[in-house]
Amino acid sequence: MSTDQRIADIVNGHDVVLFMKGTPLFPQCGFSSKAVAILDHLGVEYAGVDVLQDMEIRQGIKSYSDWPTIPQLYVKGEFVGGSDIMMEMFEAGELQQLMEEAEVKAAS
Repeated sequence: MSTDQRIADIVNGHDVVLFMKGTPLFPQCGFSSKAVAILDHLGVEYAGVDVLQDMEIRQGIKSYSDWPTIPQLYVKGEFVGGSDIMMEMFEAGELQQLMEEAEVKAAS
């Protein structure tokens, strides 16, 4: 299976996916930590993918999204952005609205 197919399966297998450095419980960089804090504050269910554990995913996600940095957020299969975009959207109320419109499940 190609790296792009593996990424597509992950992205399409969850309502919300965060490709990040580390895990939601133990982020390995400040940007990933900020992204986790935003998602946790929103109280949505999401999958965290640790790119440090898989170099193919780490490099492949950058070409898959045509976005050079990690973390990367996907909602319902669509690329949203990195931590700066997440923060801007969160502060403007747009990220909450996106989650509501996408009918993302609350974290249990």
